[in-house]
Amino acid sequence: MATSFKRPALTVLAATIGLFAGLLSSGAQAEGKISIAQQFGIGYLILDVVRDQKLIEKHGKQEGLDIAVDWNSISGATAMNEALLAGALDVVSAGIPPMLVLWDRTKGKQNVKAIASLGSMPNYLLTNNPNVKTLKDFSDKDRIAVPAAGVGFQSRTLQIETAKQFGNDNFKKFDNISVSVPHPDATSALIAGGSEINSHFSSPPFQYQELENPNVHKVLSSYDILGGQATFNVLYTTQKFHDENPKTYKAFYDALAEAEKIIKADKPAAAKTYIAVEQSKLPLPLVEKIVADPEIDFTVVPQRTYIYAEKLHELGVLKNKATDWKEYFFEEAHGGAGS
Repeated sequence: MATSFKRPALTVLAATIGLFAGLLSSGAQAEGKISIAQQFGIGYLILDVVRDQKLIEKHGKQEGLDIAVDWNSISGATAMNEALLAGALDVVSAGIPPMLVLWDRTKGKQNVKAIASLGSMPNYLLTNNPNVKTLKDFSDKDRIAVPAAGVGFQSRTLQIETAKQFGNDNFKKFDNISVSVPHPDATSALIAGGSEINSHFSSPPFQYQELENPNVHKVLSSYDILGGQATFNVLYTTQKFHDENPKTYKAFYDALAEAEKIIKADKPAAAKTYIAVEQSKLPLPLVEKIVADPEIDFTVVPQRTYIYAEKLHELGVLKNKATDWKEYFFEEAHGGAGS
């Protein structure tokens, strides 16, 4: 049974610009205020720890500020990007490809860039079709569930692998059998079987639940495609917020870095924090298993992000070619061994 993630204490934002107006008074604030939006799932554990332990407020005091933090929740990268550009939010979060698309489109204008990674974790392409062992086994009869067909993290990752196997001209080959379905619904469909959706490009924690079903197996991992551990989600903002709020920005970045250390120092405690903040109904042992998984690294240091920048430019998705990963990350992130 798929788990529904809820965060009642946060404001659930609408996915249309027209309904962002009510938030404009809290977004893009002067020094000492920050509005942040995250999505749902274990990939946002660093933010859960930041929120639970009030780390932004803590580091703000070290900068001489009493920072007011506004936590929000949005589902989907498109709505995130619209809210950021509308000025309704200061900081948003999504996968590397949606962030790169916004960096590309705002270059020379709002100059959106990434702040930090939220961690590296694999996304598995799963199926309950016993005849599908490799990507080449998918047919027009199969349906692959992804959160945002054609444009989201999973779809872009699949497009990169498709280009590798079938040629750049065919990189959208599997877009025709991809359907936009939220992770919890796709998980339920895959586990139950018997529906049109027989495959799912999943993510933690959903893929762990799905693989507990003996009828579900893994076709490939995003790590297979990217050559190892790679960043899943990032935080990003505009040049304006970065430049006009140096103390608030520093407090936020330092809070993220401290949250990484807290998670690595006590992973069982971090698992409990996730359940408490997300009000998740997942069993604690499963969350502990995920947090301790050696394939997952909750780190603010970006890993293998440039593969997306390079390949998506090669495929024509991005107009601008980045020289390296530092071009689309703000300088505070440049100190680590990023990529």
